[in-house]
Amino acid sequence: MRILIGGGGTGGHIYPGLALARYAMMQDGGAEVLFVGSEAGLENKIVPAAGFDLVTIPARGLTRSPGQLFSFFRDLLKGIGGAKKIIEDFKPHVVLGTGGYVSAPLTIASLIKRVPVVIHEQNALPGKVNRLMAPLAKRVCISFPQTAKRMPPFSHTIFTGNPRAGEVASLSREEGCRLLSLDPGLEYILVYGGSRGALKINEVVAAYLQEGLLPEKMGMIYVTGEIYYEKVIADLGEQPGRVRVYPYLDEMPAALAAASLALTRSGATTLAEITGAGVPAILIPSPNVVQNHQYFNARILSDAGAAVLINEHQFSPSRLKEEVDRLNNEPGLLAGMADAGRAIGVRDAAARLYSCLREVS
Repeated sequence: MRILIGGGGTGGHIYPGLALARYAMMQDGGAEVLFVGSEAGLENKIVPAAGFDLVTIPARGLTRSPGQLFSFFRDLLKGIGGAKKIIEDFKPHVVLGTGGYVSAPLTIASLIKRVPVVIHEQNALPGKVNRLMAPLAKRVCISFPQTAKRMPPFSHTIFTGNPRAGEVASLSREEGCRLLSLDPGLEYILVYGGSRGALKINEVVAAYLQEGLLPEKMGMIYVTGEIYYEKVIADLGEQPGRVRVYPYLDEMPAALAAASLALTRSGATTLAEITGAGVPAILIPSPNVVQNHQYFNARILSDAGAAVLINEHQFSPSRLKEEVDRLNNEPGLLAGMADAGRAIGVRDAAARLYSCLREVS
């Protein structure tokens, strides 16, 4: 089977596609996978590094500025033309759209060329492109059951979960500590702000560490994001060896396996990772995303008892100390949060999504 996967811009649209691609290759040694991305998205770095081929087409978001409408429609038409040429050359049996601006021209081109389309929606609140394209797709695979009621009429929705969940669930805590050379006698907080990092999280966590608020029997795996790393290192100064600071971490499954608690944003792929691994979390939704969708993602976990939700304007070193100390002193509470997270995570999501692709191809 030849699978064309389109989506990008952020890791949240890229990693589910990569997880599905790896699963497809394991199931079918003859499978061929090609990724389609935008010309400036993170996929240009992440996809080739994962060992898959990537081609790009022009794509941009729909703007409300009348002065930029011409540029939007020009790039949309160019993107559709580029996608049609890719489809003619690659001859896919099915197209998977994972969201982001590139999904629109790719989906339109696929419909023109009569190639079946499957959409994967990662967020609780579906994105604009996926909502527009959903009624035209053969299947709309969703990561949370609550998303179904937010899709437009005539959308063929199927609850599959997020394929990334299964990729982070295979390591034990001991293996995670060994791979990262961590002390297994410590409990670790994993801090990361999504694929690009998060300014507010870095400001608060740096101050928390500077003030010496991290409990002595706890360590920290702190992923700043590449653009924030140098400043964080300069601000922190010398830290004890139990605090490990990274600009980026390829070994995220190992970090999740080693962690007793995560402090992070609430992007869809991040939540798939922490629920797949069964890691309790303190979630700080980004207020700078479209339709505040990270808040709706976080609410699903907090309502289920799997996470603590703190809005960004309420997040401070003292609030972080309060929550970490409370959770650290109540191991039964942490265990219950972990169980609640595992109940949300769908570890066989890649198999479910792959099944949908085979059904329509």
